[in-house]
Amino acid sequence: MKKTILPVFLLLVGMQLQAQLSGFFPDGQDEQQTIEQLFLELPKSERFKEHLRELTKVPHRAGTPENKAVADYMQKVMADAGLQSEQFPYDIYLPTGPGEIEIELVTPIRMPLNNQEYILEADPFSQQDVGPGWNSYSGSGDVTAEVVYANYGTKEDFERLADLGVSVKGKIVMARYGGNFRGYKAKFAEAAGAAGLIIYTDPEDSGYMRGLGYPDGTYFSESTIQRGSVLTLDYSGDPLTPFEPALPMDGPTKVERLDPADVPFHTIPVTPLPYGSAKEILSRMQGDVVPGAWQGGLPFTYRLTGGPELKVRLNVQQEKDFVRVQNVVGTLEGSTYPDEWIIMGSHYDAWVHGASDPNSGTAMLLCLAEALGELAKQGYQPKRTIKIAHWDAEEHGIIASTEWVEQFKDELDAKAIAYFNADGACSGLSFGASSAPSLKGLLVESTKVVPYTDQDISVYEHWTARLEDKSQGPRIGNLGGGSDHLGFYAHLGIPSMGAGMRGPTLYHSAYDDFHWYATYADPEFQSGPTVAKVFGIMGLRLANADILPLDVGRYGSDLRTHIRTAEKAIQAYAPDYKTTKLLASVDQLAKATEKYVEVMEASAAKGKLKNKKLEQVNNTLLKLDRAFIDDEGMAYGKWFRSLYASSDPYSGYASWMLPGLLYEASIESTSNLPSLEKRYIAAFDRLRADIESLIKMLD
Repeated sequence: MKKTILPVFLLLVGMQLQAQLSGFFPDGQDEQQTIEQLFLELPKSERFKEHLRELTKVPHRAGTPENKAVADYMQKVMADAGLQSEQFPYDIYLPTGPGEIEIELVTPIRMPLNNQEYILEADPFSQQDVGPGWNSYSGSGDVTAEVVYANYGTKEDFERLADLGVSVKGKIVMARYGGNFRGYKAKFAEAAGAAGLIIYTDPEDSGYMRGLGYPDGTYFSESTIQRGSVLTLDYSGDPLTPFEPALPMDGPTKVERLDPADVPFHTIPVTPLPYGSAKEILSRMQGDVVPGAWQGGLPFTYRLTGGPELKVRLNVQQEKDFVRVQNVVGTLEGSTYPDEWIIMGSHYDAWVHGASDPNSGTAMLLCLAEALGELAKQGYQPKRTIKIAHWDAEEHGIIASTEWVEQFKDELDAKAIAYFNADGACSGLSFGASSAPSLKGLLVESTKVVPYTDQDISVYEHWTARLEDKSQGPRIGNLGGGSDHLGFYAHLGIPSMGAGMRGPTLYHSAYDDFHWYATYADPEFQSGPTVAKVFGIMGLRLANADILPLDVGRYGSDLRTHIRTAEKAIQAYAPDYKTTKLLASVDQLAKATEKYVEVMEASAAKGKLKNKKLEQVNNTLLKLDRAFIDDEGMAYGKWFRSLYASSDPYSGYASWMLPGLLYEASIESTSNLPSLEKRYIAAFDRLRADIESLIKMLD
């Protein structure tokens, strides 16, 4: 690493850096601690605030000139910071806008229903042309029909309706947000024969039953609308180019695209409403009373059906076409191992202004780019390459990040150490995280040296303060779906993490703007620099460590937990099923991981590995999580290639750990379990073999 004379040593107030940094040889400990102390002084609230204001000054939906202006701004900021900064364009098949949307009561009275947020005197951003609430990838249609209430519109909710003898065929379904990805509400409604779908946010879930509505508080008001995509395919990314990048149609590389007519898009019209409009429908329903758990927060008894006297018109005309989008990627090349990559990213396209989702994370990453660039200017270039990426069109189906993953899949497979996701990462003041096993230890240790905002405690101390039992440390969740880590983690097997500071948000609404953020989310703009420091410390430790500080010891304990969870799910319908063979294989793996931790710590303490051997060790560590990649893919979608982690194919958001087994449980089948167990044991054996080879290199 290139060195220069440093300014006066910077000290952390109220805390000390660790005496031993995992993965660092003794002669590199002091320098890394110096770098970290210097880095922790660089991210500033003022810069975070400036970036967030600039990013969110106008609505910037994917494919619009306003969003391209945001891309150009980010590229310039990163270039000015000293990063190599470039844009990666794609032509994707995307709705060109909300199109024509009409929702009205037809009988017993004719009443058009509002589908836009109110203009608020207190919020100048609400006075811009924010457009109506809409659902991307809705079908087009103009239907007038009776209504059926389907609770959250989950698979189980539609099954319950069928058990109750309630048919949705030819009806317009009313479903509230929550419980699953909105696209599955549309998928299940259409499969059941519905003519259309209206989705609303119930005040029980985010409204006056939770607290004051905006602008008096931070919860949904009667006009607040959750927008969002309803695209549900068995792969992620551009709908017309599965497994391949949607490269520009006017570029030198021609990409074969599917005919849109051959892609199973939804055909029924779908639109969101605020609860102030939804109540005009729900309050007039006259059918049987809903099951107790289906009652929401509006001030009347909810009913399953509206009856023939209540009819609603739903008209959605939504055009789709090829739309140019672009990712923006900044690169700080490593001084010693430029072909080993740490990647951090967030999307930047928004439904409207997107202050919390996503641009709090975007602004944070710009602050981080500036801090890392400043370190490099002072002579502290990282040993490994750090890339900071800003993804487009995430809101429509995790599209542009998937295209980048598919475009560079071979390079990523060979070079990517980890991916950190920052989608909406600074939307409040409570820290939390979800992570692959191999990044959990690094995450925990990094939070111990980062001050929580401007207080004299660490992020780790704040994180664990609300735990009743602190002996086990903070709970780190498992990554599911719903954001840009999916391609890295579930398709390529790159260890991934999502972390940040969060709180109540006006999710996907026009009120998620700079005024709301500055008033309620984080008035002092402290979450941005705090999260930047956590991401930065993690990134710098991965970048500079002699031996990559991956938490190999976690594999055994986490896998045992996931196997027992899958066993319990299968035993619910096959009580004699046992995971004995799987657990036996994991026990062997766990012994290897324990031995690896022992020899790695001893080897790091000695610090005498030769460069060639060190390169072999790190190259093997880099590939460990690839052991779970299975080209056969999952039964619910071959694009999902990780045997370890996936999004839930019924909810779209939830994490499925050991997804092959959980899918078998979801369809209450045992026929594929023998072959699945063989595939899982083969993956465990691959991982164990890699770890045993590491032990031989280090011992």
